[in-house]
Amino acid sequence: MSYHRFDTAEKRWAGVGPYYAMFPTKFADEVIQQYTKKGDIVLDPFAGRATAIYSAAIHGRVGFGIEVNPVGWVYGKAKLHAARQQDVVKRVQEIAAQADVFEIQAKGLPIFFQYCFCEDVIKFLLSARASLDWRHQPTDWTIMAMLLIYLHGKRNESFSNQMRQTKSMAPEYSIRWWKSHGMKPPKLNPEEFILQRILWRYAKGIPINNGSQIYLGDCNKILPQLIKNIQKSNKSGARLLLTSPPYFGVTNYHYDQWIRLWLLGYSPYPDSSLGRYRDRFIQSLEYADLLFKAFNKASRLLDKNGVVYVRTDKRAFTFKTTASVLERVFPEKKIEIVDQPSPQMTQTHLFGDRSLKDGEIDLILTSKNEK
Repeated sequence: MSYHRFDTAEKRWAGVGPYYAMFPTKFADEVIQQYTKKGDIVLDPFAGRATAIYSAAIHGRVGFGIEVNPVGWVYGKAKLHAARQQDVVKRVQEIAAQADVFEIQAKGLPIFFQYCFCEDVIKFLLSARASLDWRHQPTDWTIMAMLLIYLHGKRNESFSNQMRQTKSMAPEYSIRWWKSHGMKPPKLNPEEFILQRILWRYAKGIPINNGSQIYLGDCNKILPQLIKNIQKSNKSGARLLLTSPPYFGVTNYHYDQWIRLWLLGYSPYPDSSLGRYRDRFIQSLEYADLLFKAFNKASRLLDKNGVVYVRTDKRAFTFKTTASVLERVFPEKKIEIVDQPSPQMTQTHLFGDRSLKDGEIDLILTSKNEK
């Protein structure tokens, strides 16, 4: 499926959510179509913005994903379970109507917000932050996903002053940069701005979902709970485990999303530690422990002839640790290693890292008795 044209609902919703180190949608499509058939189950314990699960859903498979970062989870939830357009539009109008109530609260935010957003936008965002029950209500998680997409990015193409779309920059750095370039936040009507983009997203409808789900939380806690769900859908278990675990020492998924996390109810300041498995993974033993526990639990949900497809970092520690864990957890399977050279532009470029990359590696595990 080509995603360069947005002529179907599946294509318009596939790209929901700028997110670090995400699967290319085309890659997920190809792997799922190669190793599964319609009705099969696809599992991703490190789901990110649910690219693999979404791909499974739109191709007639059933996907189960888990994501610890609420930003990625909201994106995935909106793609898989978008609310009705009329409900979303009505709710946005309600949020806008209540925005002026937050004028005093807007003035009490850290100075960063005054440089990043105009006053009308800040009040609108505070209204959304206070009223959207994004964890439980389809209308609210759909709106929240739309707001998170455009929360920051290129000036006049987002709510914010000029900023990278994928990464939330540090407040002090951002203020210095905006001052040195004489840039003030764009003046815009937030209700009109977001409704225009919501109407575009819905113009071709919403994708059909045949039972695929993404869960918010630690995969090591949630995986055991999925056994009943998977047995209910398919007694033989998941046919494909398709995932890309976090890379060792690359990025802090919460610190680098701090502005979006603020809109979800978190601190108005960057926070480098929001709980276990939410930081940069710089402790080698903890990193190996996470991978082993996650794959070990996921193995119990896999069909005996299921395929394990893992994309990981080519750097020595991440690759060797991941390969070693997979060999321990799946001794009955053979491992094929497929080199994936780095493209000219990588996800880490979006985070300001311009160094040359070695690329990534795919580890494909299949039954030893399969030809």
